[in-house]
Amino acid sequence: MKAFVTGATGFLGSHVAKVLAEQGASLRLLVRATSDLRNIASLAAEHVTGDLRQPDSLRRAMAGCDAVFHVAADYRLWVRDPQEMYRSNVEGTRAILAAAREAGIERVVYTSSVATMGFTQDGPVVDENSPVSLASMIGHYKRSKFMAEQVAIDAARAGQQVVIVNPTTPIGEGDLKPTPTGRIVLDFLKRKFPAYVDTGLNLVDATECARGHLMAYEKARPGQRYILGGEDLTLKGLLDKLGGITGLPSPTVKVPFFVAFGAAVVDEVFTGYLRGREPRATMEAVRMGRKKMFASSAKAERELGWKMVPVEGALRRAAAWYRGNGYV
Repeated sequence: MKAFVTGATGFLGSHVAKVLAEQGASLRLLVRATSDLRNIASLAAEHVTGDLRQPDSLRRAMAGCDAVFHVAADYRLWVRDPQEMYRSNVEGTRAILAAAREAGIERVVYTSSVATMGFTQDGPVVDENSPVSLASMIGHYKRSKFMAEQVAIDAARAGQQVVIVNPTTPIGEGDLKPTPTGRIVLDFLKRKFPAYVDTGLNLVDATECARGHLMAYEKARPGQRYILGGEDLTLKGLLDKLGGITGLPSPTVKVPFFVAFGAAVVDEVFTGYLRGREPRATMEAVRMGRKKMFASSAKAERELGWKMVPVEGALRRAAAWYRGNGYV
């Protein structure tokens, strides 16, 4: 198989590229002129320069490939110009799918997010059938991913071989930026986590999640969504696990949501809008935190052969990677 991969220079995309290489796939990786190539430096792969927002570059880049793994996304919980996010996540996905049709690609695996699921405050564990709508999406990242997912579903309904995976919260080594999730680990290592809020999330080992992408390519039904998840943990439970791994103290003070939201307002105004830097705390993140994002991977287990693994190994690798690469 000759696989075209977007987002391979990023966190989850690099794991997908490595798993494909381990399985003997020939790789063609989409990179931007400004991309940091450290995550793919060890891979024997062809690099093509292009951009999700430049459809002509995508059509040329896919020529001769058998499969597309569209992992790239603008994953930020704060952005000065929200339209940048929609151009990358929504229009970029539309352009990828159009280019794949023109190139005669056999199958496209689209990486969506568990963020598109129908979470409710103190609600049940969600699955792919939980009721959801665009109106329930909090913030531009969730809205853009929901809209992009609808583009993928519409393409499948029109006959294109598109399958959708919905990773929960990937964790592991190689999170260069880091992502908002990686920042939780990094802030803990830097002792910048003095308190916590009552929220929860599902954590998945990034390497296992990448293997789930290959399972989806081989076994998923077109147009279907598959949650690729791991352990459900409260934020306090996650911090306690990190404390056990690192020997650092886990916070014991729980902050009410109104206090956390007020701090996020101040951080967004002064760090984001006045200084032009991404804030550590955002109003969107705090609002999302009111919903415990616990999720079931039962459908992927039934149809893909997915197996949930404990997340402690991934947390250990993430902590060791940050320490070994000068982040701490």
